[in-house]
Amino acid sequence: MKYFCNPININYRYQFNADPRKQRMQICREAADPSMICFQGRYYIFASMTLSVWVSEDMVQWESCRLPENLPLYDYAPDVRVIGEYVYFSASKRGENCSFYRTKDILNGPYEEITGSFDFWDPNLFCDDDGRVYFYWGCSNATPLWGVELNPETMLPIGERKALINGDAWSKGYERVGEDHCRYPKSEKEVDAALEGFLKMQGPETGEKIPEEYIPLIRGMLSDKPYIEGAWMDKYQGKYYLQYACSGTQYNIYSDGVYIGDSPLGSFTLADNNPYSYKPGGFLPGAGHGSTMWDRQDNLWHASTMRISKNHDFERRVGIWPAGFDVDGELFCNQRYGDWPMEVEDCKMDPWKEPRWYLLSFGRPAVASSSEKGKEPEKAIDENVQTWWRAAAADSGEWIQVDLEKEYTVNAVQINFADDGIAIPAPGEIRGTTQARYIEERDHVTRWKLEGSLDGENYFMVQDKSEAATDLSHDLIVREEGIQVRFLKLTIIEIPYGQQPCISGFRVFGIGDGEKPKVPKFEAVRENDLDMIVKITEGDAVGYNILWGSDPEKLYHSYMIFGKEQRVGALVKGTGYYVRVDAFNENGITEGNTVRLFSK
Repeated sequence: MKYFCNPININYRYQFNADPRKQRMQICREAADPSMICFQGRYYIFASMTLSVWVSEDMVQWESCRLPENLPLYDYAPDVRVIGEYVYFSASKRGENCSFYRTKDILNGPYEEITGSFDFWDPNLFCDDDGRVYFYWGCSNATPLWGVELNPETMLPIGERKALINGDAWSKGYERVGEDHCRYPKSEKEVDAALEGFLKMQGPETGEKIPEEYIPLIRGMLSDKPYIEGAWMDKYQGKYYLQYACSGTQYNIYSDGVYIGDSPLGSFTLADNNPYSYKPGGFLPGAGHGSTMWDRQDNLWHASTMRISKNHDFERRVGIWPAGFDVDGELFCNQRYGDWPMEVEDCKMDPWKEPRWYLLSFGRPAVASSSEKGKEPEKAIDENVQTWWRAAAADSGEWIQVDLEKEYTVNAVQINFADDGIAIPAPGEIRGTTQARYIEERDHVTRWKLEGSLDGENYFMVQDKSEAATDLSHDLIVREEGIQVRFLKLTIIEIPYGQQPCISGFRVFGIGDGEKPKVPKFEAVRENDLDMIVKITEGDAVGYNILWGSDPEKLYHSYMIFGKEQRVGALVKGTGYYVRVDAFNENGITEGNTVRLFSK
């Protein structure tokens, strides 16, 4: 069996961001907006700001391969679709016509340029069964998603573009911005005041340097209106599924919604199951702006963007999850345990299969060779990607250790490195695209060794990567047969730029030999049209998964929590819901009881 654990285990390239909103260079790793395709029996992911395409034979092991320089690799949201014997590529740019590119050989090219006739952002190409080609684009909180038919030879529009869908944060709770959808759109007067404050905060020199054409974009950013973006079209059993992203990539609630229509250019109706891709909880949240793909075994997968957003708003990663269509044609995506190890089988899979291994490390005692105040070792085992342990020095040999408090069968360890205020000059030329930056071209290494112990005194090697030639910041170690261990010690040998080591997630998975948690008791109350409050009133679990949906047999939405109370702000006005709370610990998962959601 093969396993992966989100985010995808690949080398995420460093970005040196010259963001006009900030006073200094912001440095972080980034990959986002994945277009995932199957072409000639192999899997490919094209993601923003990677300079590369990721290639896999099995959806588990991914290799990063550089793309040719004639592609617009500094432009966001690359769209890639297979049409006949070609793969078509395009990417985003404002104020300048965007070209299309096509090739019969993704890795070796050549990529033939087809000159574009208009500019676009967040593109998506779709070829219908009859060979007609359609194009979708848009990324704004002021304008809709657009669609138009294209001539398949010239890629020129046939007819006028058509407005397809708009955002509405007053009726769709999941389109509100902020952590857990905490903000409604501002009035125009409030936006004026916010813009004035923003420009003052930049200082007179910086404020005057902001290009005039950026002001509407900044107003949009400050308005708290939902960004409707990231279109992706699929067809299933004669219906057209227009997928879109909302509402802010820097928030835990970044998600993908879907509309359904009878023709490629609509009209479209909001699907019952929305948002269909939604992962606000767990270690690494976010599941917006993505793509769906059928694999060789006829399994449907969804790839999307996951957020860290500590060193920069666009500090992001890529995740993939099992998806599908139910008997009523509703598109769904299973993200209940979406950042735990998942099995990939070489056959038709059950998209709702539960995890084989459970989280063992949450809240366990941790010690380290050294640490900074506020970034102690326990920050590495709190299931929060936005906090981390940071060593007090950048010396090789700094270490962190977790104590599972008893002997367990351990089957997987995920080691998540963080970055913390890197302050070095850009090693290359800043390029003046929509968001000026330099993408690191050099290949770095991340080296460490992982040891285990039963008594904290005698150690054995679990994995030695002290001479690795890879740079994997979210590495996964799998021992399918399991190892018996209580203590796990990670020693960092070398990381990029000689930083002080930072670990945001020292995550251990396996199987305990005790009892599963009891069935949790809970209260779920609809506070208003868009929000519900869920309180666990009685439970003994490590954590809980809040599940909800418009049908008791279709609890497709989920929110993993480690506390006892959570506001869920993703409801749709006029839709009735059912709620269930499942409980989990190191021994397994206990399914809760389903109740109908009532208003208070």
